[in-house]
Amino acid sequence: MLNKILTSPKRLERYRPFLDDGLRQELEALGRALRGVRLLHVNATSYGGGVAELLLALVGLELDLGLQVQWRTISGDDAFFGVTKRIHNALQGRPAVLSEDEQAAYLAANRQAAAGLEHFDAIIVHDPQPAALRSYVRGGPGRWVWRCHVDTSAPDETVWAFLRPFVEPYDAAVFTMAQFVPPDLHGPRLHFIAPAIDPLSSKNRELPEDLARTVVAEFGVDPDRPLLLQVARFDPWKDPKGAIAAYRLVKADVPDVQLALVGSMAGDDPEGWTVFRALAHDDRADDDLFILTNLVGVGSLEVNCFQRRASVVLQKSIREGFGLAVSEALWKGVPVVGGATGGIPLQLQDGVGGFLVSTEEQAAQRILYLLRHPQEAAEIARAGRAVVQSHFLIPRLLRDELLLIEGLLEGGQERA
Repeated sequence: MLNKILTSPKRLERYRPFLDDGLRQELEALGRALRGVRLLHVNATSYGGGVAELLLALVGLELDLGLQVQWRTISGDDAFFGVTKRIHNALQGRPAVLSEDEQAAYLAANRQAAAGLEHFDAIIVHDPQPAALRSYVRGGPGRWVWRCHVDTSAPDETVWAFLRPFVEPYDAAVFTMAQFVPPDLHGPRLHFIAPAIDPLSSKNRELPEDLARTVVAEFGVDPDRPLLLQVARFDPWKDPKGAIAAYRLVKADVPDVQLALVGSMAGDDPEGWTVFRALAHDDRADDDLFILTNLVGVGSLEVNCFQRRASVVLQKSIREGFGLAVSEALWKGVPVVGGATGGIPLQLQDGVGGFLVSTEEQAAQRILYLLRHPQEAAEIARAGRAVVQSHFLIPRLLRDELLLIEGLLEGGQERA
């Protein structure tokens, strides 16, 4: 079965400060053209990850524009979410072999989710967890889109060979970048749409400085000392161990520096607990290292406070589909040191928003530079905020998705 996620409309009018006249008029025209269209989004979880954050904003805005939108998540037991995590990792390049039982668990959950699914004009299926849903729905004129949010440029060949036949029947496949298209994908029309952040969400809206100071202090962080911050799932691809190693190199030169690793424990990520427990062991040995989760009260508002108090934000990823935390930090005027991988270079370049790195040593060097040159760091961050303003706010993503839907329903090419 698919679980319905209740979502309230988000008034597009509230986003007027972030819209130029051209984008506003385009969104209003698309809303008129698509009013009444029945749209379904399907993903794996309603909390704890970037896809859930995107859908919370997108679905709300699409409702306000007059589309009949629903958001549902796929149900599954431990076996299902265990195998989907293995598929997720394999799509990013980790070698894997799926057993017959694992394949059966994956297909059974998708088959059950498809049972009784009513008609929609367009269905957007996010990531590998519900990707087989399309193959178990028979009949109906609805258009199907597979939206892949991860870097699938070099997937494990065996796992991709298993998943590909379920993706190829889709009408369209959407990737963040052209480089992410996996090999030998035939059938869907390809589209490239980058994610974006919601500037009015509790994670990104403006906050009083004294509130941010108070909140981080409540978690033991000294708001008057330098703070490094990484906001990411506890996932090996986010390289939290590498972030800790870079912090320790910095600490040798700046003894007062602190590091906070903030992550959300998501329902579709059983591996997260293993990584979290390993990191928590390091936390106990270092009074300036903080490992924090939503389970101890670090929600979206608290993340906002931490990002605003950070001296430098890290996104020390090895593979990265996009990394919303990069744009979140830049939007708040904080420089970022990020892995030179996946979607991170879309958001920042050396000297514009921060710096791209490939090693722990490079990360430490760039962090030290930013800490020692605060005026230049502020200028670098301001340049990054301008990039986010132009390219990575939710109204642009809304426009791109509506253009995709309009094009599919017309049966022709969507407008550029």
